[in-house]
Amino acid sequence: MDAVILLGSFIALILLRVPVAYALGLASLIGAWWIDIPLHAVMIQIAGGVNKFSLLAIPFFVLAGAIMAEGGMARRLVAFAGVLVGFVRGGLSLVNITASTFFGAISGSSLADTASVGSVLIPEMEKKGYPREFSTAVTVSGSVQALLTPPSHNSVIYSLAAGGTVSIAALFVAGIGPGLLLSFTMAALCLVFARKRNYPKGEVIPLRQALKICAEALWGLMTMGIILGGILSGVFTATESAAVAVVWAFFVTMFIYRDYKWSELPKMLHRTVRTLSIVMILIAFAASFGYIMTLMQIPSKITTAFLTLSDNRYVILMCVNFMLLVLGTLMDMAPLILILTPILLPVVTSFGVDPVHFGMIMLVNLGIGLITPPVGAVLFVGAAVGKVSIESTVKALLPFYAALFAVLMAVTYIPAISLWLPSVVL
Repeated sequence: MDAVILLGSFIALILLRVPVAYALGLASLIGAWWIDIPLHAVMIQIAGGVNKFSLLAIPFFVLAGAIMAEGGMARRLVAFAGVLVGFVRGGLSLVNITASTFFGAISGSSLADTASVGSVLIPEMEKKGYPREFSTAVTVSGSVQALLTPPSHNSVIYSLAAGGTVSIAALFVAGIGPGLLLSFTMAALCLVFARKRNYPKGEVIPLRQALKICAEALWGLMTMGIILGGILSGVFTATESAAVAVVWAFFVTMFIYRDYKWSELPKMLHRTVRTLSIVMILIAFAASFGYIMTLMQIPSKITTAFLTLSDNRYVILMCVNFMLLVLGTLMDMAPLILILTPILLPVVTSFGVDPVHFGMIMLVNLGIGLITPPVGAVLFVGAAVGKVSIESTVKALLPFYAALFAVLMAVTYIPAISLWLPSVVL
């Protein structure tokens, strides 16, 4: 009955169109009243939920991504990707995927990736003869890798939701394998379409111009080296690397590229703070919701229910994948990570699944949800940037969904894709 009261009140509030963050907080108060604990205990959990040093990584990485997205770094990375792969048949679609790989490894945000890369490449692809729907589908599906590769702030949220027991550095390194697998899979699919539909070949960029493009992009690419190199060498922590990324992004944007106006900085900071306020409120209320769930022993009850369903790890993982795929189409990524991690992590670890590996499984699942209707935020942004309807974008995305599902199955059932690199470098 406890679970019915807590989860039922949360679902009812969502159906009443109460924002997810406030629905979590109100459901926590209802649950506390039901099990007769002091309401100030809930308030203590809310305050404690955001009183964590590791949480500083989120605002810093979001700010760094905003500076890079608006400061000309995305455009230079697109040009650099064109030097690498733009000369083959279907080269612009490969440029799109490659640019997403680079920019995602700098911004850590699928939304920023889609908006920045898409605004540059979708019109260019259409000009060269690619259907606008296909161009949008490539941009949207390619942006999912930004959720996996460092510095993904969703990895930070997963570490927080796991109670801080999962290393952020381990999650960052673990995301490289699945991210590259996704990138190569999308690129292979684009090559198949290019040959089948006879998409145009790009031009080979002259050596002098290519060297200039590479030199300009190098400043942005150095961000990846600074973040990962600093963490792996022990020079600074994952949280400190976020602050370093902001300083570096600001320096490159304002003093090297000098494309961004100083007068625009306050507006960008205002947009960043608005985004962060939503995320931090969500994290605070999710902490209280998780606290009430623990008192009600909901995670242990769900673990027991899964154990009665099957004792086969592969069957359980498939059930978890199906649950995450469905829920990912109905809710945004961050609240689902905060709500489901305390519930599902004990289930999968009881079957011997590594918490870092499960983090990658969850991120791939919910990343697919971000580009799937009816609540796919990245899908909506991609359709808006590409100026195409949601319906036509989804139709063009169908083969990409199949490729993403194949990547999900590989990440789920081949743990080495996620765990080999952390075991070597950490």
